[in-house]
Amino acid sequence: QVQLVESGGGLVQAGGSLRLSCAASGRTFNLYTMGWFRQAPGKEREFVASITWSGLTIYYGDSVKGRFTISRDKAKNSVYLQMNSLKPEDTAVYYCAHRQQGIRDYGYWGQGTQVTVSS
Repeated sequence: QVQLVESGGGLVQAGGSLRLSCAASGRTFNLYTMGWFRQAPGKEREFVASITWSGLTIYYGDSVKGRFTISRDKAKNSVYLQMNSLKPEDTAVYYCAHRQQGIRDYGYWGQGTQVTVSS
């Protein structure tokens, strides 16, 4: 079991920045791929970014490329999402998730943190 806790959400004006954090606990020796997803009201969940625990493979969703940066700190068992040049359409609940090696789907999810970008 892996437990994930997000933090760092809040209210920011358009053009501003926020940094989300996700702390993992439990079976952290088995961490493989960490991802960030978001879901806005009335919309489907959207992939934002992912990073392998090795740090070698990183992916971004098209809507955040060039603005968001995902990173991880092995010593702290944490993954981060630096969000710059925020837009009102980035408003959503942001979720951290973990996917085990060899498993297609993300099986562990945090409770989410709200990000609101005002225009």
